Amino acid sequence: MASSAIPLEAIPEPRSAPAAAAASGPVVTVRALDWPCCAAPSVLYSWNALAIHAVEPNPFHESWYLLPALRALDPQESVKFLLFEVGDILVGMMPLAREQRYYGRRIAHLAGWTHPNCFLGAPLVAPGFERAFWRALLAWADRKAGKALFLHLSGLPLGGPLHKALAEVVAETGRPAGLVFREERAMLAAGKSPEDYFAEALSGKKRKELRRQLARLSEEGQINFVRQSDGDGLGEWIDQFLAIEAAGWKGKAGSALAQHETTEALFRQSLEGAAAHGRLERLALTLDGRPLAMLANFITAPGAFSFKTTYDEAYSRFSPGVLLQCENLLMLDRADIRWTDSCAAEGHPMIDHIWRERRALGRISVGIGGKLRRSLFAQLLKFELRRNPTGVSK
Repeated sequence: MASSAIPLEAIPEPRSAPAAAAASGPVVTVRALDWPCCAAPSVLYSWNALAIHAVEPNPFHESWYLLPALRALDPQESVKFLLFEVGDILVGMMPLAREQRYYGRRIAHLAGWTHPNCFLGAPLVAPGFERAFWRALLAWADRKAGKALFLHLSGLPLGGPLHKALAEVVAETGRPAGLVFREERAMLAAGKSPEDYFAEALSGKKRKELRRQLARLSEEGQINFVRQSDGDGLGEWIDQFLAIEAAGWKGKAGSALAQHETTEALFRQSLEGAAAHGRLERLALTLDGRPLAMLANFITAPGAFSFKTTYDEAYSRFSPGVLLQCENLLMLDRADIRWTDSCAAEGHPMIDHIWRERRALGRISVGIGGKLRRSLFAQLLKFELRRNPTGVSK
C-alpha cells in the first residue's frame, strides 16, 4: 500500500492524552526494538502514517529509505529503533546507536544513527508531541545510559519545532547541553515564480552565458528536459545515473555509488521505494534521448530534498548540471512544496549561487543519567566549546 493512502486519523491529536498528564503533556511510552522487527507490516503501517504527517519531514528516516540503509550498513543489527507511543498509537520514531568513539575520541555515548548518505537526522515526531517526545527520549536515556556519557543528535534542523521543543525540555530539566557544530546549506524557498527567482539569483551576464550554452548544446542534437514521478523505466534510469557518476571525478576518487556494493544497493532500493510510495521525482537533461545530467528529488510535502545529482563531464563546457538545476527551479511552481533542501555541503560552489536561502543544521549533545554523569559531561562539553561557547537554543 502506498503511504499516501494512510489517513490523517492514524495520527492522534495531543488532546487525546490522559487528563492526568495534561500538565506535563501526553504520557508517551518508549519501546526499543531490533531494527529488523520494524519491517513487520503492523509497524510499517504506523511508521508510514507517522512519516506523512511528521512535524518535520525526513525522507532518510522513512521506511523505504531507512530499512535499505540498515540492511546495507548495519548487518550486525546493532542499531535499535525507539518507538514512542501514546497507547497503541505511534507518535515518534528514532534509530539509535550505542557509539564507543566520539569524533576520534574513546567516549561512549548514545547517538541518533546516521551515515554519509543520510542528510538529515531529525526524528519523526507527530505534530503536537514535540516536547513529550524529548521528555520520553531523555528519560529513557537516563534509565538505559549504560556506559554512555551523553546523547548526541546530528543533522537537527535549527530553529524548527523539534529544536525549539528540545531547548525547552533541556531548560525545564536542567540538563547540560550544547550546540557543538553548526552549518548552513543551500535551500530553495517558495514565494517567487521560477522566472523571477532565476532573474534575481543570477546576474544578467551569467543568465546570458547559460542561454548561450543551452543554444550551443542544442546544435549537438535534440535537447529535452524529462521529468518523471512514477516508476516507469526506473531500473534503466538508475543504471544510467550510476554509469555517468562512475565515469566522472567521483569514479576517479573512488567515491562513486556504483563502486561500493553497499551504496549502490542503497541507491537502487531507496529510489525504488520512494517511487512506490509516491516520494520520487526524477529530472534529466537529455541529448537525442541520452542523459547528460540527472537529478533525484525526494518529495515530502511541504518540503522536498534534492538527493543525488550527476552530469556527463564530457559535456562540461555546456554546464549541463547547472542547466538542469535551473530547470529544477520549476519546483517553485508546486503548490504542495514550500521549500527544497539541497542536501549539499555548506558553501557548495554551484548550488549556492543559484539557491539563495539557507537551512541551518546542528549537532547537539545533551547530558543524560544521574547527577555525577551529567556533571562529567558538563566538563567535557565545556572543554569542547571553550573557544566558541554557545547553547542549545542558539
